Amino acid sequence: MLNGVTMKINVDDYILNTLKEDITSEDVSTNAVMPESKQGRADLICKQDGIVCGLDVFERTFKLLDETSRFEANFSDGDFVKKGELIGVIYGDVKAILSGERTALNYLQRMSGIATMTREYSDELKDYKTVLLDTRKTTPNMRPFEKHAVRVGGGTNHRYNLSDGVLLKDNHIGAAGSVTNAIKMAKAYAPFVRKIEIETETLEQVKEALEAGADIIMLDNMDNETMKKAVEMIDGRAQTECSGNVTKQRLREIAEIGVDFVSCGALTHSAPIMDVSLKNLTVID
Repeated sequence: MLNGVTMKINVDDYILNTLKEDITSEDVSTNAVMPESKQGRADLICKQDGIVCGLDVFERTFKLLDETSRFEANFSDGDFVKKGELIGVIYGDVKAILSGERTALNYLQRMSGIATMTREYSDELKDYKTVLLDTRKTTPNMRPFEKHAVRVGGGTNHRYNLSDGVLLKDNHIGAAGSVTNAIKMAKAYAPFVRKIEIETETLEQVKEALEAGADIIMLDNMDNETMKKAVEMIDGRAQTECSGNVTKQRLREIAEIGVDFVSCGALTHSAPIMDVSLKNLTVID
């Protein structure tokens, strides 16, 4: 749940910018049919089974347009909802309900879709030690919402941004000249509390990363046989992360190899939205 302080500090600006994108000067349609402010209500209805996520963001969108608005929810983030169920009711200025509808639904649909897909993926790993991670492959200006949705769906966040941790990928290695140099330079530069993770594509790079003292070794786009040999080679001397071409169908076989983490960009870049709708708007004042 995104509490009030978190919302104001980290989220309000994102929502306001999205509202400004949708309302540059005025909402012509709403002002045409609702020249004066009146109180009203509308039903938030689920049109597809899934995990609901983003109810706080949904409500906050309307509150930024109308401080008196309130949302009475029948569910909480992380709950499974079925097609046809009433998720909740939004009350407030009809103008705000009409003008904020699309933005609020866009957030809710996107976040619920990610939470639903993440739950499906995380369920595949429930009998294994392997932890499901997201990536930075997020929609521009949607990262706090999408990362939150992954957590609600049962996944775990990888680093939030470039300031959040050291991850040396192929181009960093190219810039440094070698795996060994990249790790050595990162250890000299980064605070001692930072773990050093490095991407490897071959067993030779895995061996070099081990000898250089990497904390986490990413096994990138390896086939299962090569990945198995890499995990055996590492033998617990570093944590392991599988990345690249991770599908729901592959999750169990990857987990059986024994990697500690599996990262999946699809959770945020390919999750379909969950269909929800705002219906039955009624003027009550």
